[in-house]
Amino acid sequence: MHAQDQRPRKFVWPVQAMPMARVLSFAYALLILYISLNPFDFDFETSLAPWAWLDAPLPRFITLFDVLVNILAYIPLGFLLVFAAFPRWRNFLALGLALLASAGLALLVESLQTWLPTRIPSQMDWWANILGGVLGGLLAIPLGPEWLSGSVIRRCFDQWFGLNWVACALLLLFPWAQIYPQSSWLGTGVWGQAIFGSIDWGTTVVNHFLQETMITAICWLGTALLLSLGMRPKAPQWPILNGLLFLTVLIKTLFTALQFGAEFSLLWLTDGAIWGMLIASVVLKWALQLPKVVKTWLALVSLLGGTLIIHTLPDNPYFILTLRHWYQGRLLHFNDLMQWVSIAWLPLALIWLSWDKFSNRLKY
Repeated sequence: MHAQDQRPRKFVWPVQAMPMARVLSFAYALLILYISLNPFDFDFETSLAPWAWLDAPLPRFITLFDVLVNILAYIPLGFLLVFAAFPRWRNFLALGLALLASAGLALLVESLQTWLPTRIPSQMDWWANILGGVLGGLLAIPLGPEWLSGSVIRRCFDQWFGLNWVACALLLLFPWAQIYPQSSWLGTGVWGQAIFGSIDWGTTVVNHFLQETMITAICWLGTALLLSLGMRPKAPQWPILNGLLFLTVLIKTLFTALQFGAEFSLLWLTDGAIWGMLIASVVLKWALQLPKVVKTWLALVSLLGGTLIIHTLPDNPYFILTLRHWYQGRLLHFNDLMQWVSIAWLPLALIWLSWDKFSNRLKY
């Protein structure tokens, strides 16, 4: 064989559409509509026209926070639309589509907010949304189509999950399910409290360090084992799951700083939470080597047992104090959405796990 035959061939990206980018663009647009119009208490009896805000003067007080939020909210939309337009529209044609789509969606949102008593539509928000869409498009153009669904990200997820996109979606949703305040870190308290309510033990004295360590360790072990069941056996499961845990801690820290202030960004990261993550990660290294059937039952017992423990023991008093002083004004609707993610994550994960186990039985 000649030396020139051993040279790797240059990778040529096929000119194909990107259905994943289109689905993500549509899903993100629905997310913007939800956050912008929640709680949907429309008052159609008002005499204002839906386009009245176009001629209205700018608000007297415009905060930098509001402007930045409106810009940042539309950057992912513009980013995804450039890939969604490929290959029919590319480069600046795709940027034009991102601009028009961002402007159209923002126009719809601001017009519908005319009938919401709790919202004030304005030209400032509209222009900020358009700017965000354009910035997202400008960020996407230099990356090229292979960045989103080619050899960089798509190949990694294919190697890790194969065709199991449900497990992949659960992994990506998990960090966001932890943003809403919970009585114990990584616990499923929001889901249980929404259905069962907390049990009041009155003056019962509990060692909160041991309580939080136990809950954190059990819940993370169950979550990690559940997600590992959706991965390919040859995937580097332990590094992936530890990376997910690190990302979850980072996202929680950033949003805690945004809502409570930078000085309180690590207030939730108690000694119990740290020790719980460390213990669970060590046990996880061993548990990943177990047979699939054993891992399935261990994940179920850990997740359901953790939920039961959360509602058998009283809430952490520091968590109750945090909720009393929690001012949600700026991110009220975002927190409402994150609460639903917290509520839905565990039931969806258990349904997927049950269906996967049932499907495997049918195969044999």
